Amino acid sequence: MASSTVVSDKTPVSQFGPDLPARIRRRPVLFSVVLALATIAVYFPVHHLPFINYDDNDYVYRNRHVQSGLTLSTAKWALTTSDASNWHPVTWLSHAADCELFGLNPAGHHDVNLLFHVINAVLLYWVLLQATGYAGRSFMVASLFALHPINVEVVAWVAERKTLISTMFFLLALGAYRWYVAKPRLMRYSVVAGLFALGLMAKPQIITFPFVLLLWDYWPLQRMNPPWDATLADPIFPQRTLRALIVEKIPLFVLAAASALITMHVQTGARSWFPRSSRIGNGILAYGLYIKKALWPSGLALLYPHPGASLHWWKAIVSAVILCVITTLVILGRRHRYLPVGWFWFLGMMVPMLGIVQVGVQAMADRYAYVSFLGLFIIVCWGLADWARERRVAARMLHAASVLALIALALVTRNQLRYWQVEEDLWQHALQVTDRNWVAYSQLGAALAMHGYVGEAMQQFNLALGIDPDNVDSNLGIAINDLQQGNFADALVHYRVVVRQPAVKPSVLQGSYLGMAKAYRALGDHEQSQKCLQKAKSIQPE
Repeated sequence: MASSTVVSDKTPVSQFGPDLPARIRRRPVLFSVVLALATIAVYFPVHHLPFINYDDNDYVYRNRHVQSGLTLSTAKWALTTSDASNWHPVTWLSHAADCELFGLNPAGHHDVNLLFHVINAVLLYWVLLQATGYAGRSFMVASLFALHPINVEVVAWVAERKTLISTMFFLLALGAYRWYVAKPRLMRYSVVAGLFALGLMAKPQIITFPFVLLLWDYWPLQRMNPPWDATLADPIFPQRTLRALIVEKIPLFVLAAASALITMHVQTGARSWFPRSSRIGNGILAYGLYIKKALWPSGLALLYPHPGASLHWWKAIVSAVILCVITTLVILGRRHRYLPVGWFWFLGMMVPMLGIVQVGVQAMADRYAYVSFLGLFIIVCWGLADWARERRVAARMLHAASVLALIALALVTRNQLRYWQVEEDLWQHALQVTDRNWVAYSQLGAALAMHGYVGEAMQQFNLALGIDPDNVDSNLGIAINDLQQGNFADALVHYRVVVRQPAVKPSVLQGSYLGMAKAYRALGDHEQSQKCLQKAKSIQPE
């Protein structure tokens, strides 16, 4: 393998040689513009999307702090609140800035999401270009990231602003790390640490960033040549031992540990109980399903319900076998350093989102792939390019195949965006591609009720309760309707289920006790009515 030398810390390096004609490689700005325009063209329909009544309400249109805009009071609240079971002040301030600029017009909020996605795609291209020197391969990885349908959820869902912002800071920190490595200085290291901290304050999903840097040291920066790998002939940067590289990142590990402790504290009330064996088995299965969706992105849904004790273990075993086979092949092919880097990037970045500590009721989520899939994209783009070069495949054929693949992904992405135009369509699609999805039934019922289709909404709520009898939203929806229809005894049955559940929102709990007070009063039980009224008054709504 040929290797170029580092001219300065500002010069892109390549340990393998150029992959495009020089006249094109000298035009990274043109590549950036093409990437940005293509992303905007595919995702432009988000401008017309509405808010959805699933997290968007908590994050924006029913959050009085966010709606007050960028004020000192909002900043103080953002830094201290654990609303939505997260501590992410940067995300809260971003939503507040949107309300300052656009009010509650969803178009502006969606446009900002798209802007962040475009920034992330261009940043990814530049980070890879600077680290590897490969313009074409870097562009292809960034294009897959920009256009892959798995990322529709992050861009089209206003509440997923946190993923977009945390990824932006992750990529900025990754780019700054190469800048630091070229000339190690405390100031440069502080920039890396500061960007990482800001990313954690947007969403702690990037908590494994220090481990990613160790992979980045192995390839493409090539700062170490471990004894089990003799493939490095001409190092780009001064060599360091693995121990020295780990010690170098201790401040970053400290930041990650602090973020983990904060996250575990604020998410205590949002944790869902599933058997430990089911959580581990589902995590293994999820890896296989993510790989499947990376290669064949069909059946995408806003929520995939956790199987719990009904997990099909044979599927988890098959997934485990596939993971072991791929890991073995990656190790055997480690002379191509991007193989272990890309694979362990994917495996490692997924760890915090596998549900070993389960938060919520999802088995997996498209949004968890946003950063994790970058490792898979690197493997695909570098691997296919090397395969084509070794077999002397004409460059034009490879470029044509790449363009066709991107067009196909763009068309699927555009089709996936259609489901987000109407909330009812979004949840109906989820029901079509998932099984026993009580969340989708419940949310579809809520959407129908909001548009006045009360009868159809009650049907969906009852379908949800047939799967999960303790579901808060469906019990609450039926209770409110029964109260309005004069079915006071039935309303009490459902209200009691709501107030028994742990971690119910204070506003929901207060409203339920008020509803129970009305029902008891209508039934002539004034003593119980007063008790419920006192409980409602004692609750401080969020």
